[in-house]
Amino acid sequence: MGRYTARRCLLAVVQCLVVLVAVFALGTLLPGDTAGVLLAEQGTPEQVAALRERLGLDRPAPDRFGDWLGGLLTGDLGRSLLTNVPVAAELGRRLTDTLVLAAPAFVLVVTLAPLLGVVTGLREGTRLDRLLNAAAVLLHAVPEFVLGLLMIASLSLATGLLPATAVGLNGTALLAQPAVLVMPVAVLAARQLCDLARQIRAGVAAQRDAPLAEHLRLLGMRERTVVLRHVVPNALGPAAQQFARCVEGLLGGAVLVEALFGVQGLGTGFVEAVQNRDVPLVQAYALLFAGTAVAVHLAGDLVSHRLAPRREVTA
Repeated sequence: MGRYTARRCLLAVVQCLVVLVAVFALGTLLPGDTAGVLLAEQGTPEQVAALRERLGLDRPAPDRFGDWLGGLLTGDLGRSLLTNVPVAAELGRRLTDTLVLAAPAFVLVVTLAPLLGVVTGLREGTRLDRLLNAAAVLLHAVPEFVLGLLMIASLSLATGLLPATAVGLNGTALLAQPAVLVMPVAVLAARQLCDLARQIRAGVAAQRDAPLAEHLRLLGMRERTVVLRHVVPNALGPAAQQFARCVEGLLGGAVLVEALFGVQGLGTGFVEAVQNRDVPLVQAYALLFAGTAVAVHLAGDLVSHRLAPRREVTA
């Protein structure tokens, strides 16, 4: 376990270094820049060139990469080229809204998915299993954007049960009006819940009839003990990596869900930063998303290896 942990941590460090280079290249390769966005069509070429020089956008890419990397090492993410607000403050403000949205979705996924997966896996082939499995496949097949529109049409426009959007609300205001979170949380959690529940179901069904479980039953071990001590832990081991993908999926899905329901979180902030060619913000958002993905996959691999140690466990 120790050698695997060290090797996997070293790989995560290499992945982070590759991400740093890729994120900077992404910000550099974006067409246009903040000077063009600020002056739009009213600025003359001389004014645009002067603004680019003032913002430091005309400096060589290696110099800007060195400054950015040096700032990262000291915790300085720079300032927004458009508003001059510190990037860390902007991320913190947006992160609050995304956490208010993603945290309850994550709790729903990690509580309901194991429950549904274990119940249907132990009852594979029964009417309950077929019904829940069909519902999961149907729900997974509906794109998140379409699912959101259907919920808005049925629960807001047709019946008025829930507010359609959270426009104008942020942070504590979102928590003070939990009704506005019901639909975005449900849409954000739906796909991840289906994926994780189906994987756990398949693992439980396979482990339930595995030779080890059959051998323990022949030795006289009670069925409950076989399930709780052997079937479920062996099924959850491979699913730990799917847990990690759920966190990544919640962050990725937040971009669409936030835009659909008017939540001012990281997703909408990233889209606005790209539209404004605000390179420091774009780099910070991309680094946050990529760094989170590397961290959760590392945690998932370590947990998976701990529960089901195999030499073949991969990143």
